[in-house]
Amino acid sequence: MGDAFRSLTDRVRAEADPAEYERLVKLAKEGTPAARDELAAVLAESQRPLWAREVAAFALGTAGDERAFETLIFMLNYRDPVRCATAAHALARLRDPRTARAAAALATNELRTGYALHAVRLLTALRAPESVPTLISVLQRLLMGPVHYWPIAEACVQGLGALGDRRAVAVLGAAAEHHRLSPSAKAALARIPATPRRARKRTVRPHP
Repeated sequence: MGDAFRSLTDRVRAEADPAEYERLVKLAKEGTPAARDELAAVLAESQRPLWAREVAAFALGTAGDERAFETLIFMLNYRDPVRCATAAHALARLRDPRTARAAAALATNELRTGYALHAVRLLTALRAPESVPTLISVLQRLLMGPVHYWPIAEACVQGLGALGDRRAVAVLGAAAEHHRLSPSAKAALARIPATPRRARKRTVRPHP
């Protein structure tokens, strides 16, 4: 299952029921259709503890099973940054077409700005049509607002540099004016290709 799954299971072991923990980990490692059906049943039961839902959603998401989508989006917006990171990891591998739109909605929610870090990073990883406009919008708002949320602003700057879209030049230029963002904004601008020069039209003179 990889390092991310081992990190998740190590983290939740202390809060988990031992027998149920072993069962879910075994199902996750099996990865068969029957095992995935049992994991999906965990997500359908509202009384299940959060750790169990997280294990099930992560296993399904990384296997490309869309039944994990809603739980992973919920966890992407969770108050615990570690759970947000785990959800983002699984969502990037789920490849559900709804993911970018949902991540963009979370990132642009002004009431949840403090929890937007992993949504921003996920949008960068997805390279979806929503990615650049959302990161520009979030960064513009943070630069103008009284509270800049520097980690989220930094993630937007780095993401826009990685995406290399010229639509981000203006907002990255504004970010470069802030001393805390200046180095990363200048580095991001350097990654964006310059507009190619138009080829000069050659005038063909008639032979005498």
